[in-house]
Amino acid sequence: MGEGKVIVQFSTAPLGEGVSVSKFVAKALKEVERSGLRFQLTPMATILEAESPREALEVVLRAHEAVFRAGARRVVTDIKIDERRDKPRRMEDKVEKVMSLLERKEE
Repeated sequence: MGEGKVIVQFSTAPLGEGVSVSKFVAKALKEVERSGLRFQLTPMATILEAESPREALEVVLRAHEAVFRAGARRVVTDIKIDERRDKPRRMEDKVEKVMSLLERKEE
């Protein structure tokens, strides 16, 4: 098994706290920033890179807990883990690969 990166997508939000959840998401994202991991915020989720699933899940759990600390009484967190062990990777690799295939098709 080679040493590989783990790419994790997660979203965390309170239930029953009204329509806007941005203040809760900001508190969760603060935990991701504190971790020092590379991450990208998207309109629907946060994507981060970690060395292992354990490292990523620890950060996600801290983000989940931050939403409770922000005043939520119920929190739902969805997690998707993409682990590849044959080579190191970055979040951008997946997008770049698809884009390069699209460019070849158009030629």
